[in-house]
Amino acid sequence: MFKTRLTEMLGIECPIVAGGMRDISRAEFVAAVSDAGALGILDSSRFKTAEALREEIKKTQSLTDKPFGINITLFPWGDAELNDRFIEVLVEEGVRAVETSGFRGPGEFVERLRNGNVKLIHKVAAVKHAVAAEREGADAVTIVGFEQGGALGREDATTFTLVPRTVDEVKIPVLAGGGIGDARGLVAALALGAEGVVMGTRLLATKECMVHPAFKEWMVQAKETDLAIIGRSVGRKSRVIRNKATAEIMELEAKGASGDELLPLFERSAPSVMQDGDVVDGRGGCGQVVGLVHGIVSVKELINSMVEEAFALRKRLDGMLPTS
Repeated sequence: MFKTRLTEMLGIECPIVAGGMRDISRAEFVAAVSDAGALGILDSSRFKTAEALREEIKKTQSLTDKPFGINITLFPWGDAELNDRFIEVLVEEGVRAVETSGFRGPGEFVERLRNGNVKLIHKVAAVKHAVAAEREGADAVTIVGFEQGGALGREDATTFTLVPRTVDEVKIPVLAGGGIGDARGLVAALALGAEGVVMGTRLLATKECMVHPAFKEWMVQAKETDLAIIGRSVGRKSRVIRNKATAEIMELEAKGASGDELLPLFERSAPSVMQDGDVVDGRGGCGQVVGLVHGIVSVKELINSMVEEAFALRKRLDGMLPTS
């Protein structure tokens, strides 16, 4: 077991969080993560009603007695009224933590979450936004680097740069995200001052994860160079797998295509990799840590190996230090 301010705050055994991933973060997967001693997070964005989220919370509670959280996205085009209902439901159902992310700060939810004894972790991609989240009342902040998959921050700053910068600027616990998929990444993040890590890509290649088997097999064979960044020209920067579909988008971007021309391509190809396993003509988010995916294991095997290897790494590092 690890002991950091994050593990103490959330009542978890190891400082690992599975970030919310839309259609992927369902009850079975979330429960597997929490049962392994980490924190699983349900993603609220796929639910159209608060009662549907309540049902998924209850299902998760039937599968695990360990803490888990809910992700709530704060994009301008989101449904603010529905998010308010989500907050009501998760407080009523005794959910332990909320992960917020998006273009707005989490201040509007702080008082209700605090009154409901729910811990708030806000995810950002810039140090200034981490500082703002602390000021608004967040209990912890996740800083994600350029290495991550899916939607990217505006700056191309790496995890190794952002984590120590954030630790120097805030007093609340900092979680590191982006490029972390094994014990080496976990130990490195802790060495940089983080008190936990958030993982996404590496957890996709687990037995309990509900993505298509063909995509999992693609991940096992892939390297960090098998990815591409699309949407930079229209302010929708995203790291995705490199294939026919993304090559078409990149070619249009190079020719100066408008957002109206590109958006249909984004929408058409988005679900097909994860749900249908179409790794040729589909679009799927994936982080650079895919180069460290060498097999498909259970969530528990992955978390246990990270913890065991982290302690082994600590012993190796201790052996490098002078004794006096």
